[in-house]
Amino acid sequence: PRMTLSLTHDQALVLFDWLSREDRSNNIGTEHPAELSVLWDIEGQLERALVEPLQVNYSAAVSAARERITQLDPPP
Repeated sequence: PRMTLSLTHDQALVLFDWLSREDRSNNIGTEHPAELSVLWDIEGQLERALVEPLQVNYSAAVSAARERITQLDPPP
């Protein structure tokens, strides 16, 4: 069976940015190859759903999304 997760657009953009950045730097700490496979799949799904990664203002869009998320749910 498939599972559906619900994210706001801002959450999806911030998660995609983090996943792609960690993937490029090989910093994602996993204990099993299946975990990395799942993260790659999530990254791919987000990349297909988002338009911002292809836009010239990608960094600004990620920064704005981070700010909106932090304002709504400040870290402890």
